[in-house]
Amino acid sequence: MHTLAYGSWPSPIDAALAAAHDGHPEYVGFVGDEAWWTEPRPTEGGRRTLVRRRADGSEESILPAPWNVRSRVMEYGGQPWAGTVQDGEPLVVFANFTDQRLYRYDPGSDPSPLTPVSPVGGGLRWAEPQLRPDLGEVRCVLEEFTGEAPGDVRRVLAAVPLDGTAAEDRDAVRELTDDRHRFVSGPRVSPDGRQAAWLAWDHPRMPWDGTELVLAEVAVDGTFGAPRIVAGGPEESIAQVDWGFDGSLLYASDRTGWWNLYRDHQPLCAREEEFGGPLWKLGQRWFAPLESGPIAVVHGRGATALGVLDPETGEVVDAAGPWTEFASTLAVHGERIVGVGASPRSAYEVVELDTRTGRARVIGAAHDDPVDPAHYPEPQIRTFTGPAGRDIHAHIYPPHNPSWAAPGNELPPYVIWAHGGPTSRAALVLDLEIAYFTSRGIGVAEVNYGGSTGHGREYRNRLREQWGVVDVEDCAAVALALAAEGTADRARLAIRGGSAGGWTSAASLVTTDVYACGTIIYPVLDLANWASGETHDFESRYLETLVGPLAEVPARYVERSPVEHADQVTAPFLLMQGLADVICPPVQCERFLEQMRGRQVPHAYLAFEGEGHGFRRADTMIRALEAELSLYAQVFGIDPPGIPTLELTK
Repeated sequence: MHTLAYGSWPSPIDAALAAAHDGHPEYVGFVGDEAWWTEPRPTEGGRRTLVRRRADGSEESILPAPWNVRSRVMEYGGQPWAGTVQDGEPLVVFANFTDQRLYRYDPGSDPSPLTPVSPVGGGLRWAEPQLRPDLGEVRCVLEEFTGEAPGDVRRVLAAVPLDGTAAEDRDAVRELTDDRHRFVSGPRVSPDGRQAAWLAWDHPRMPWDGTELVLAEVAVDGTFGAPRIVAGGPEESIAQVDWGFDGSLLYASDRTGWWNLYRDHQPLCAREEEFGGPLWKLGQRWFAPLESGPIAVVHGRGATALGVLDPETGEVVDAAGPWTEFASTLAVHGERIVGVGASPRSAYEVVELDTRTGRARVIGAAHDDPVDPAHYPEPQIRTFTGPAGRDIHAHIYPPHNPSWAAPGNELPPYVIWAHGGPTSRAALVLDLEIAYFTSRGIGVAEVNYGGSTGHGREYRNRLREQWGVVDVEDCAAVALALAAEGTADRARLAIRGGSAGGWTSAASLVTTDVYACGTIIYPVLDLANWASGETHDFESRYLETLVGPLAEVPARYVERSPVEHADQVTAPFLLMQGLADVICPPVQCERFLEQMRGRQVPHAYLAFEGEGHGFRRADTMIRALEAELSLYAQVFGIDPPGIPTLELTK
């Protein structure tokens, strides 16, 4: 064991390695007997490809570059593909990111477009395709822009012909619903084909605030009858709906304060844990009914497991294996369940559970240690006490390297990580970005501050009208507690986050003296302008819940916006932004930097061409990680080897 100051330890986990392993498989599904899913390709411009697992166990990337299987519906996207077997061969439909057209793919031929390009605004976008070869169509959520502004948009359920007749003809797309609701998700058709169920909600609600479960009769020709609301409301979030094979209506509702499962409006497994989550992307799935009667579930409290629910007894049996976290994607075929699982020692991989044998195994995107796992962090699950005695959940990643230790009297620097959303959470899984820091001797603390999911609606509602207060206080409470107990160096604390986490980082630098520096990534910085047309439609009225209605509390928007109080920032910071970001646009950063001009606070601004909300390109991620480490090196007085120096200006 060698001795060297915290933050200066040599590590085999460099930025290129972390970037190459960024992202994870998503949107699992079956095409006949085969499991398929999407996978990221950071070194190929950040695109996502479609992967097929053949019967012999081999994996094949179906679509070469530049095809990018990704929807832009609501900007965060959603289920971008669907497949079935027709005449013994796969038939696949997918959304291509570049033009957002829906394409048909048949093996042996190039993809052919099914939908037209619209010259209006953001165009035509598609998500949650469901194939109906018997009707010669694919049903989707259609997002259609009617003008140039972000709010000039309508969303309906629609059917697209599979023969390509709508490729140049918008009128050939058949709308199944009207646009009375601002947002729709689904639909799911009952096994007998007579009813359709879907979710809908309207501004100013977000889907985790309140959604409505809508039913309609389905005619012989597939058209929908008059819709009727059968569950949900302004204070009841229904996260997912489906049908059992016996024709029962299944959904996940948080009417008790927890997302639990219901069958024909009766609870199946009443527990203080979540069987659903925040619907950030259309097509997320936390449950899937099996033909034999049980229901595959992703569930838990503060973490998620893959299990099988017996709807008759309410008993849940979880899959055995090393995975401690499962993503909100599921597919079933016969007695097989496919999901995406991870753990603190393994990245997300595609997992199959055979309900007949109880055996779970990895079938795709298998984790392969790129370095000796002795360099991985060893996290701790902690609960801290915040203001008014409230609990704050966090994951603590102490510095860890098998070959290096610090002098005995030195305390390590720590970086507080604030997750995005803010209605989201940090999952306890292997993340090489975290390992990049911990293996060099810098601790990381992921804070699931009040407002995070996974702990029930009451915990989630702590952030109502308190964004910029509760999140800031909770992060600071964890940071100061780590320092008080002798875990972290009080003089070397930093905060970082992206999107809503970038907001929390910036707000923390404005309102507290806890941190020596901060990293702010594609943030919200100017509340009033963000709420007045500077973001996309989905989140355009999110602040009414997080801060309050702008017309009623305008002073609160000024009081909490970092752009209005840049003169209170005294700590060095790094600001990073994608120039193609329409969710948190670059103008927010530009205003903040203008207010910082001449203030003699060391800082750097990195803007990345072609990057949107969330960096996806390997070269961007490498530059971002190395710049962040260089900021900490300069502020904390450490010397990590081989890191380019970030130029800080005043």
